[in-house]
Amino acid sequence: MSTDPIEGLLSAIEEMPLVDHHVHGALKDDVDRSSLEELLTESDRPIPEWMTQFDSQLGFAIRRWCAPLLGLPAHASADAYFERRVELGTPDVTSRLLRSAGIGHFLIETGYRGDQIHGLAGMNSISSASVGEIVRLESIAESLAWEGVSAADFASAYTARLALATQNAVGVKSIIAYRHGFDFDPVRPSKEEVGKAAASWLRLVAAGYALRVSDPVLLRFFLWSGVDRGLPIQMHTGYGDPDLRLDRCDPLLLVPWLKLIEPLKVDVLLLHCYPFHRHAGYLAQVFPHVYFDVGLGTNYTGVQSLELIKESLELAPFSKVLFSTDAWGPPELHYLGARLWREGMRKVLGTWVRDGDWAEEDAIRVVQMVGRDNAVRVYELGEK
Repeated sequence: MSTDPIEGLLSAIEEMPLVDHHVHGALKDDVDRSSLEELLTESDRPIPEWMTQFDSQLGFAIRRWCAPLLGLPAHASADAYFERRVELGTPDVTSRLLRSAGIGHFLIETGYRGDQIHGLAGMNSISSASVGEIVRLESIAESLAWEGVSAADFASAYTARLALATQNAVGVKSIIAYRHGFDFDPVRPSKEEVGKAAASWLRLVAAGYALRVSDPVLLRFFLWSGVDRGLPIQMHTGYGDPDLRLDRCDPLLLVPWLKLIEPLKVDVLLLHCYPFHRHAGYLAQVFPHVYFDVGLGTNYTGVQSLELIKESLELAPFSKVLFSTDAWGPPELHYLGARLWREGMRKVLGTWVRDGDWAEEDAIRVVQMVGRDNAVRVYELGEK
């Protein structure tokens, strides 16, 4: 008979099929060493010749946790790891890592560089997990501009296209953090404001400029259109690539807008949140429609994700915290997002139970809430 006071907790953490509530597809094709390393950082700058991205918390975590799944010893060298990766081939590596992640349901955001990664059907096939779609609000506008929509028709066409695109989706996502920041006018823009902003943007597109939308009026229009659609709204928050201004991505800047939409009963899910995860926890505590995760930060902080996970459990009710990986591209990110979360929960909650501060049954319940049940409830996944 076992005397381990956390045996049941350990089993619950390892055996529970997770719901990854914000993720992207895994790479379809082989990548060379340089390309792989560029996908292991949020920087969009070339990696200097004198360094390797494997010398980072993420790189060490890959060598620790992913190497054994490819038939290598833990902590195998970066060179040995990449050589083995090439030897096995992308389909085999991807299948091994995704199936080992223990993720039962991927909610996939399909609006970013979709030609390079597996879509919904591909992720379902290679992982055997269920899949759901998250629609990026800005991508709807970009597709309309590509098709030549007029400024006069833009607002109505956007509303109609969003409704069509989200018929089978479980949520929408805004990247206003990347395109402007959270210091935006929270009020719904008028029809006249939207028409004027659309005319200016579409003139730029017609002149050959990129489809990228950065006009704050249009970004607010997309966000409010998402509110009108009534689905949960995901918002990238905090840490990301140099395309954003981190100082303008603090979720506390969203308070005026959050107060405006609160009566409308639309859930807002703050994604990733590092280094503002404590601010996000505060918002999740004080606003009934706000939730958060620490997904992206978990991978990039590696073994230190233990502290990040611990801090995410400080203030917010446990029914307001979700699990995600935000993995895009290398399947190592999908696997590690889950593995590091399980390791963090094992160490953090296990310590609290062993010290007598928590009951084991409560710890198990929290693991189930964060890893699965909260997402099932918020996105109405209908799982039993």
